[in-house]
Amino acid sequence: MESFKLNLFDMNHEQRIEGVLSFIGEDASGSFGIQSNHARFMTSLIFGLSRFRLAADKWQYLALLGGVAYFNNNELTISTRHFLIDDDLERITGLLEKGWLVEQTNLQATRVSLYKMEQSLFKRLLALNRQQGG
Repeated sequence: MESFKLNLFDMNHEQRIEGVLSFIGEDASGSFGIQSNHARFMTSLIFGLSRFRLAADKWQYLALLGGVAYFNNNELTISTRHFLIDDDLERITGLLEKGWLVEQTNLQATRVSLYKMEQSLFKRLLALNRQQGG
């Protein structure tokens, strides 16, 4: 069976993996699989677990906080905010759950910060409008 190359990129590092026989991921439409010589393909991956298999090895699990997958010229490139690879499903599931909680906390903090900035901007605009006699 022919193999392909998997390129992983996140905000902090990159990893290139040769000899991948198959990849299984998930997008908004459901699960999909890729093997070598697949047609050009691009999709947005959802938050969760994907997996890939190297020759004669067991599955490697890939935890992703969402991302974009692009397959072309026998290379699968995945760009994401953060990824983790492990061959232990229970361990990586726990790490993914922790990552999800951190993401949710960060997202909530960002929303609060944006709300405060909006309120501050609105107050300044009202003050400027009053100063100009509006």
